[in-house]
Amino acid sequence: MSRHLIGALVGGLILFIWQFLSWSMLNVHGNEMRYSAQQDEILEVMEKHLVDGQYFMPNLPPTASSEEHQAFMENATGKPWAVVQYHSSMENDMVMNMVRGYVADFLAIFLLIWILIKIPDFSLLQIILACVIVGLISFLTTSYLNSIWFETYSIGALIDAVVQWAVCGLWLGFWLRRSKPV
Repeated sequence: MSRHLIGALVGGLILFIWQFLSWSMLNVHGNEMRYSAQQDEILEVMEKHLVDGQYFMPNLPPTASSEEHQAFMENATGKPWAVVQYHSSMENDMVMNMVRGYVADFLAIFLLIWILIKIPDFSLLQIILACVIVGLISFLTTSYLNSIWFETYSIGALIDAVVQWAVCGLWLGFWLRRSKPV
């Protein structure tokens, strides 16, 4: 069990470090965080009209009938739309987010190790491929599907899915094969 914990601690750290690099220094997700020269004016208007939450605009109230939805969709087709995530106050304390992010990464690798150790006589290549497949499954069922519906960029998430999981595969292939009981 301790080899699984060590494998998950290091694997979680690999994911965590890649995610930091991907969103900061490497700017893999630059298209997902675009700049508007009118941001102050836009935020001022949003502050007057929105409460914290995510909005799809234009939209109908939840009580709208199916006929209203049909008419709305016909009228809205071809016109501007937006998905807005609004927060009334920016927090500068990232410690808890970083802790939760690392814990999520650790748990993901721990669960992956549980699956990997069920494979008898696994090779390094099998572990790397299994890890990349996990990353691709995650990408396809979250980032990619969201990019289809909300027309967002997903190349950064695809790069993350392949790179971070391949590096974790290298680590886990080394660690699990090295410490596999005979």
